[in-house]
Amino acid sequence: MPVAGHPRFYALAGRSPAANRALAIALWAVKTLAEAAAKADALAQAGNERELADLRRLWDQPLEDAARDADFRARAVAFRAVGQFRFRQKIELLNRGLDDTSPACRGSALISLELLSRESPGPVNGVRPMLHRMASGDTNDAVRRLAIVCLGRTSPKSETITLLAGMAEDDRYERELREAAKKTSAALKKKADTQKDPHK
Repeated sequence: MPVAGHPRFYALAGRSPAANRALAIALWAVKTLAEAAAKADALAQAGNERELADLRRLWDQPLEDAARDADFRARAVAFRAVGQFRFRQKIELLNRGLDDTSPACRGSALISLELLSRESPGPVNGVRPMLHRMASGDTNDAVRRLAIVCLGRTSPKSETITLLAGMAEDDRYERELREAAKKTSAALKKKADTQKDPHK
């Protein structure tokens, strides 16, 4: 069981002794942020909001610390964990990840951004200009593809559709990237047309 004074002790406050024992066994078995994030993702998919909230409280500060680590690998895990934890309060942290010097960190932030935008386009809509720049000009092709995936979650706007359509016809981009841009542009255009005429 946790020791009073340890950060994990406070995550268990306010619960019954029996509930605390069961939860402590589950939470203390998780040793790393990556393991905790994987567990959080499983809890989110199962709809177990209470345990997910407990896990968020437990790993909130370690996640913040990892996002500021000098090692890009620790930062990449942290930015990916934001989505796995469904941490909508940490969108600003993802914005920092999108600007990270490491492609791995930028990619992890994009993966989380896409995940957090599946129910509502708010998170991706809020960084649309950044996604435009990443899709068309990032130095890493994998990051570009992930940015295109995120743009597919945005509300359909003419500037996004035009950008992606132009990329699809630009031979400077690799074939896989052009195909992704073409597919996403077409999907956004179809969504825009449907919104204009809901009977389509």
